[in-house]
Amino acid sequence: MTEHAPLQLTFSSNQLLQDLCGRHDAHLQLIEDNLGVQLVTRGNQLAIFGPPPQAGQAKQVLEDLYELLKNGVAISPSQVEAALRLTDGVLDTNLRSTDLLSGSTTIVTPQLKILPRSVTQHRYVAALQANTLVFGTGPAGTGKTYLAVAQAVSLLVSRQVSRLILTRPVLEAGERLGFLPGTFEEKIDPYLRPLFDALDDTLGRDRWVKMRETGQIEIAPLAYMRGRTIKDSVMLLDEAQNTTPVQMKMFLTRLGENSRVFVTGDPAQSDLPPLRGPHGWAPQVSGLKDALETLDGLRDIEIVRFRESDVVRHPLVSTIVTAYAERERQLNFKLDE
Repeated sequence: MTEHAPLQLTFSSNQLLQDLCGRHDAHLQLIEDNLGVQLVTRGNQLAIFGPPPQAGQAKQVLEDLYELLKNGVAISPSQVEAALRLTDGVLDTNLRSTDLLSGSTTIVTPQLKILPRSVTQHRYVAALQANTLVFGTGPAGTGKTYLAVAQAVSLLVSRQVSRLILTRPVLEAGERLGFLPGTFEEKIDPYLRPLFDALDDTLGRDRWVKMRETGQIEIAPLAYMRGRTIKDSVMLLDEAQNTTPVQMKMFLTRLGENSRVFVTGDPAQSDLPPLRGPHGWAPQVSGLKDALETLDGLRDIEIVRFRESDVVRHPLVSTIVTAYAERERQLNFKLDE
């Protein structure tokens, strides 16, 4: 077995180096497990043992994380995992890690400063900051809705817009609002809970509830958007795979002066009921899929597609999403035979 000379890193702050290592060296253990290297600390120095490609990647991860610590960003195991994903993406996309750490794609909200945790998230945040209409599509757990809400909140509190409108099509697998108890608002609120959770994190509950009362934040079913022209606002449509093409066109054409539109959804998870046709029942076309095909490549419109590898929730979520995607691919292959 060929012995490789270790890479040596020297850090100016022993305290920051301790934070970099994590409690009981948990952060170093994550890097070792993911990259197959060995990390040894002595004083303010850290040695990386392993094959050059993996050792080089570990070096970049450690330097990136240390840079975050120097900028006052606390490091957690999820941040270490994010740095590993980002560095892996850098090798594939030529996206420099300094671009990711420069703060250009940081979302600043009253409660949180949010940094991208994957290369695709970096592209997505950059798109949300630069374009009038942005589609974020892909599986659960990739952060597409959370980041869109956070960017919308950032635009609202910085007074770049005066209102935030959050909407979803009122359709869920096996559920209809008419079957739920309570007033219409009591029915719709639990349905919009994922959006509320993001508002809790970025604005704080008391503040966004007050802003909802004053009309700065509006939350409504998609059908309530018909006939309106929305000015000086961010409109965010979540679970867009459950729209019809007619509904999607209606929503997108509400766009008024100084407004932005963010659309999120997973094309693989449509709950639209099938339609009866001349040859029997057939799947209904999703408005999200139709819009992606119709609008792709147009000016000031950007589509960011997340993959299973972009899942940033618990690591097991990525495994589950990948397993289901593979099973679906196998079933489709058998149907095509």
